[in-house]
Formats: sequence, C-alpha cells, structure tokens
Amino acid sequence: MAAVVLACVLDPIAQRDDVVIHRLPARPGKDDVDPILADLGDRRLIVSGSDADLAAVVLRLLRTERVDAVDIGYLPASADSVTALLWQLPQEPAKALDLALHAQVRPVPLVRDDNGGVLLGAGTITAFDGVVYCDDTRVSGGPTKQLRVTPDPAGVRVTVAHKGILRRTGPAVTGRACQIGGELPDVVSDGIPHGRPMPRWTWYRHTEDLRLIR
Repeated sequence: MAAVVLACVLDPIAQRDDVVIHRLPARPGKDDVDPILADLGDRRLIVSGSDADLAAVVLRLLRTERVDAVDIGYLPASADSVTALLWQLPQEPAKALDLALHAQVRPVPLVRDDNGGVLLGAGTITAFDGVVYCDDTRVSGGPTKQLRVTPDPAGVRVTVAHKGILRRTGPAVTGRACQIGGELPDVVSDGIPHGRPMPRWTWYRHTEDLRLIR
C-alpha cells in the first residue's frame, strides 16, 4: 500500500487498492493515532478533515518523535482551510488525493505553542489588552481588536487589527516566534478555543520542519 488515510470526515474518498483508510473521530487523540503510526512503516500518512484534525495528528507525530520521519498529505474538508490556502493545496478531493499520493515532499515550518499544542492554519486572539512581540519587534501594545498568527516560511506571520475609529490593520511581521502578554480572553488555534483566559501565549517555530506533501 502506498499510503494510509486517516479519515476524520465521512467518506472522503472511494476505497482503492493503493491506500488503507482508517475512520477516526474529529481531532483524534493518542489512542486513535498512535497504533496506526506504530504500523505505518515507510508509507505516506494522509489526513482527511479540518485544520484542527490535521493539527491533532501532527501533534501525535510530535509527541512520538516522528515529525522528521513521516511524509504527510492533507485532504481539506472545507474550502475555508487556512492550511490549504497557505501552502496552495487543492480543495477538490480527487486532486488533493492525487497530489498527496504522488507529489514530492516540500517541508514547511511546524509551529508550536507553549501550552503543548501545534498550529497548522491560523491562531487568533480577539479583543484583548496586551503587548505583542514578533522576535524583537514590538507589533502592538494596548487595546487590540484581533491578533492573527499563521505559519510562514520564516516561522510565523503576525498581523494585528487595532481598536479605534479607523480600526486599522498593521503591516504583517514575520519571525521565529510571536509572544503575547496581557489580558487574553481566549486563544483560538485552528478554529478550536483554548477554553480559558490566559495571561500570556507564545507561538514559535519548531526545530524540525513538517514533511508536507505539496
């Protein structure tokens, strides 16, 4: 078999001879993913689902120290996938699968956070009062309408929309890490809220890149 597909959405592709399909729940965890990884061998791993589903699988690669050993493809479940947009992955299932099976690996930065998670698409913090740095550059200080962080060839890309009459958006800043401190009501990573206020948060580039097929 050429690849293993982790299907976190219903019937993403038809059964075929060159793939093994495992039906998994949304945002699969250790008990769902780790046994499959242990039996993966040198086959490609393809995730069908949302950005949050992909992030959950990549987190298991990180925790099992397989980030630099597994080639991973992505079949986005919806047209608003930030990950697919960032790395120019096709949205149509058949085209996405063909690419995941046959295209080359072109590594991309893997972004982590300091609370044990990973970021594959977009991270946002809305309506907070705090200070934002990207490496040594101060991006914002004070009331902020929204912060948005995405992976970037440099590591992370940071944009801030400021509160006020003009509601202006500042220029994007790139670097290896984004550090946020202040009154953070909630942090959303790949569409999933962290669930409680935080006094600080950091997104940063991991030492190893993700072996993304694209």
